[in-house]
Amino acid sequence: MPVDIAVVPVAGLGTRLLPATKSQPKEMLPVGRKPIVQYVFEELTGAGMRRILFVTGQGKSSIENHFDINEELVQVLRESGKEELLAELAFERAPVQYFYTRQRQALGLGHAVLSARTFVGQQPFVVALGDSIIGLNAQSDVVARMTRAFDDLGAAAIIAVEEVAPEEAHRYGIVHPRNGTGDLFELDGLIEKPPREQAPSNLAIAARYVLSPAIFEALDQTPAGVGGEIQLTDAISRLIQQGRRVYGMRLRSDERRFDIGNFDAYFRAFVEFAIADGKHGPALRTFLQHLVHDSDS
Repeated sequence: MPVDIAVVPVAGLGTRLLPATKSQPKEMLPVGRKPIVQYVFEELTGAGMRRILFVTGQGKSSIENHFDINEELVQVLRESGKEELLAELAFERAPVQYFYTRQRQALGLGHAVLSARTFVGQQPFVVALGDSIIGLNAQSDVVARMTRAFDDLGAAAIIAVEEVAPEEAHRYGIVHPRNGTGDLFELDGLIEKPPREQAPSNLAIAARYVLSPAIFEALDQTPAGVGGEIQLTDAISRLIQQGRRVYGMRLRSDERRFDIGNFDAYFRAFVEFAIADGKHGPALRTFLQHLVHDSDS
């Protein structure tokens, strides 16, 4: 069955990015020319997603506004002779159905996925975290590769993974490969934010999942875990314990994850995307080189 449904959790408070996120969602912070969530959306539509459910929370209405068609703005651009800017709004008319639901309590990623149960029904679906961009300018087809593998293997879940430094493992969900690793490999388990000495590998979950509807029953049976939250990793581990097959898929070298969870990551991502900009990037790169040279003098 083709996978064309995606669930995008965007309900997080973004406390590590205060005060920038006090009155706007972190997913709407710009990275280069676009807000973070637009890159995620474009990646998903490029992978064939045609129904996208945003799991929102309080203060997230600007995400809904961003994906609405703004006819008034279109008219203003046409009347003011700025029709060339209409291309920047092409994402509004993507062949996608948009849906929104609220996560009424901040009980973790697993709880956010549970909020999509009625919408998803008995169909497989993608989960893409709304604060993580995969690949520079979202030039990644990892979701498309994952959905193809999901169908070919009859999997219960496929999870994107990336290598991280061993000392960073405690910040991520970490996978436990069953029999070695390649580009695609079966998993023996997952653990959320393990101490370094307990990490089964240095392969971290990279913000993209393809899941069968069996995940909902597993989530129902999953108690609160790390941080008092319902962890999606715990529910996927439960699927493995039930004998279902779960796989990890490595990101390619050009599909680095930009996890916009703190100011250090945000500043680095913004600069990298900005200097890659075809119009403004070369001048910015020259400016930064002069800035660094002057500060070293």
